[in-house]
Amino acid sequence: MLAGKRLLVMIGGGIAAYKTLELIRRLRERGAAITPVMTRAATEFVTPLSVSALAGETVHSDLFDLTAEAEMGHIQLSRVADLIVVAPATADLMAKMAQGRADDLASTLLLATDTPVLIAPAMNVRMWQHPATQRNLRQLLADGVRCVGPNEGDMACGEYGPGRMAEPMEIVAAIEAALTAGPLQGRHVLVTSGPTHEPIDPVRYIANRSSGAQGTAIAAALRDLGARVTFVTGPATVPPPAGVDLRRVETAREMLAAVEAALPADAAVFAAAVADWRVANAAGQKMKKDGSGQAPALEFAENPDILATVSRMGPGRPGLVVGFAAETEKVVDHATAKRARKGCDWIVANDVSPETGIMGGSENAVVLISERGAEHWPRMAKEAVAQRLARRIADQLIGQPVTSSA
Repeated sequence: MLAGKRLLVMIGGGIAAYKTLELIRRLRERGAAITPVMTRAATEFVTPLSVSALAGETVHSDLFDLTAEAEMGHIQLSRVADLIVVAPATADLMAKMAQGRADDLASTLLLATDTPVLIAPAMNVRMWQHPATQRNLRQLLADGVRCVGPNEGDMACGEYGPGRMAEPMEIVAAIEAALTAGPLQGRHVLVTSGPTHEPIDPVRYIANRSSGAQGTAIAAALRDLGARVTFVTGPATVPPPAGVDLRRVETAREMLAAVEAALPADAAVFAAAVADWRVANAAGQKMKKDGSGQAPALEFAENPDILATVSRMGPGRPGLVVGFAAETEKVVDHATAKRARKGCDWIVANDVSPETGIMGGSENAVVLISERGAEHWPRMAKEAVAQRLARRIADQLIGQPVTSSA
């Protein structure tokens, strides 16, 4: 898969740099040519001699290399690669990328390129969770930068949490996905995600605990298989994936309108936690207490059923319609009944009882309901669920005619 590909591997200054040596070795095993770039800080953790020996090429680290600059070397370096891989991507490097700074060779290369970029963040857990780093991450994702990791675990500093760089083989898989035309190339898949917010008045609303993490992961997995993804999301707490056609909405009615506008599609995955009801008598101004002790009387109206609407379409119906069912009891029974009632092809059901920690958490345990019955999947990270579901969707669509325009 990587034979004949040239990768510019950029090593940032962090303890995780030692893993990049193994990454380079694994990439060379698969036939990739490596152009190594090291920041000055990176040389404090691994030596240029070690990197050069494994990469089979000279390490670049100085922006003002006069021989290379005579041929505009930093411009050439930034554009001859098929992919730029930043591993580890430190908090400092991510900040420079997000801000468009160019004060050393690494940041200059990243600013002077139109080559796709994949980052593998690695840093202390508090640095990763700091609002500035998360703000920079959102900006990079919006700019189309791909990201793998970080993982959760023990840190070299003695703390525990998210911030460990992804393992070398995880990064290899992400590189292959970034460079390979997947089985969904030329297909259009619609994904809904996140909660909806139904207003009570201009400052209050009805919502649920959905973070949007599962829908976001599904959209990213489908994108990585080559699909053109339209991502319709409510006000989620996780950032949307890069490389998708993003449509932001607030209410269920807005989501339905965005879904209908995005059709036709080859497949549609309805992972959003759409509110069943909205406030019919929402106030135009903020409701205030009047001292009477009486709560305002809220009247409810049923929201449109997006899944059923699309499932029952005639011409223009996606070739595969996948719904989600969040249940707190009798998961298989309720999900099976929902599939029949809505008319969709598959239902992905899960138990969101408070004790499971699934709603808003990082893991999921689902049951895939189809015409074949119930298929129980083990509990796993939401990203793993997404990748498994995306592969099943690809398998289902292979052999079906393309129903959407690319």
